[in-house]
Amino acid sequence: MIDFNILLKLIKEHNSFLLSTHVNPDADALGSQLAMYLILKQNGKKVRVVNHSSTPYNLVFLDKENVIEKYNEIVHKDVFKESDAVILLDLNQANRIIKMEGSFREFKGVKICIDHHQDTENIFDYTFGGPDYSATSEIIYDFIEETGIADLDYNIAYQLYAGIMTDTGSFRFERTSPRIHRIIADLLEKGVDPVEIYDKIYNQFEFGRVKLLGDALSSIQLDSTGKIAFMFLRKEDLLRTGTTEADIDGFVNYCLTIRNIDIGILFYELKDGIKISFRSKGSIQVNKLASQFGGGGHLNASGARLFNTTIEQVKDEVIATAQSFLNNY
Repeated sequence: MIDFNILLKLIKEHNSFLLSTHVNPDADALGSQLAMYLILKQNGKKVRVVNHSSTPYNLVFLDKENVIEKYNEIVHKDVFKESDAVILLDLNQANRIIKMEGSFREFKGVKICIDHHQDTENIFDYTFGGPDYSATSEIIYDFIEETGIADLDYNIAYQLYAGIMTDTGSFRFERTSPRIHRIIADLLEKGVDPVEIYDKIYNQFEFGRVKLLGDALSSIQLDSTGKIAFMFLRKEDLLRTGTTEADIDGFVNYCLTIRNIDIGILFYELKDGIKISFRSKGSIQVNKLASQFGGGGHLNASGARLFNTTIEQVKDEVIATAQSFLNNY
């Protein structure tokens, strides 16, 4: 049972807050972050919102007040010193804030985690949430409802809807419960337009992203068991299409649209290594598969980053490990 009164007390006792979220933020990361910003501002707090990554272009509309700052080591050299508390949202491992990690680890103030992933790093003073939640935005909703810390107005509801809608896969993933639909009904009653938000997030992509998706789809292969589908993207694919790593979000899900596939894997090149995205169906816990390569995440959606290696060097090992993993189910 989460005691949100502890979080309420922490907010009441401190005046200046720094909010951040993970590299390449998605709509739940930004929605929960911006909702917390609005909560803190309603309570008269001083708030800075600083992220390692730029906001993806299809999610810029969420930042209506233009409060999100992209981290710069010179501009933000004192941002931690000027804060009483740091709240990290939608992540539970400090390395997910990349260049801000060192300053966060050295931070002497209160470290707060609000997140719905598994295996939280033992660096936070307080953690709120857990993997039973569908999204970090759902945690923020419960915080408001249970403590009355803020007025759940249209602006906050807008952010929370975007976060919950996307992290439930538009209400088709496992954590989509009757309760989630009741929460969504409450948010819609605040005036949120679901058609508008869906359209802005999913129907306003740049042409280059669609071309990149074509590259990914054309690369799909099946393993020898016919239970694993995998795809590839190279650095030159992104250069040719004028896209970025953030544009790849969601591509791996197409692997699971193939009949009889249980695990989908996307390999893509980074400047200093590769990233692997894992997806699965049902009870197949790909977070445990990802952990074998130093990664983690959700039961059905996880990832890992490997440095100083190539796709060719690890592909066969990853697929063989996935095959062995499937034998347990």
